[in-house]
Amino acid sequence: MRRSLQQARDALDRLLADADAVERIARVAALVAERFGAGGKALACGNGGSACDAMHFCEELTGRFRHDRPALPAIACIDPGHITCAANDYGYERVFSRWVEALGREGDVLFVLSTSGNSENVVRAVEAARERGISTVALLGGEGGRLRGRCDFEWVVPGDTSDRVQELHMLILHCIVEGVERALAGE
Repeated sequence: MRRSLQQARDALDRLLADADAVERIARVAALVAERFGAGGKALACGNGGSACDAMHFCEELTGRFRHDRPALPAIACIDPGHITCAANDYGYERVFSRWVEALGREGDVLFVLSTSGNSENVVRAVEAARERGISTVALLGGEGGRLRGRCDFEWVVPGDTSDRVQELHMLILHCIVEGVERALAGE
């Protein structure tokens, strides 16, 4: 157990040592706050644990994080009806892109989470977003995979295993929510 805790600490230390990665959190939070103010929304998707992290991120925005404030428009692609329908009709590789096509509008921000950066359905969601003028934010692991360099903002976080990568993804997402709340409060 101690080794796992040390690995998590080492991954966080490596993230903190990357000043640009830390500063990027503030830039993305400011972008999201600005888009909310202009009537845009946040969309988020990922597979497996990353889908759960996308859902958690969105509920922090629609619900409450640290402060009482108006609910913020955020949707995670986790609806089993949509996912199974789109997968049945178009293949699993298009479940997220169909969702972006249906709900995404210019001025929105799409967050994609992938520990490998190679999930075809996530890659296609980014393509659909870019076609619609939707800003894209990627939280990746490993070497960043096929998604590396394809989004407006990205983090390829340190971590040798999916769980360490997902822990840093959620920490970054929590920091973004905190930054959004601060920006909307005029801080």
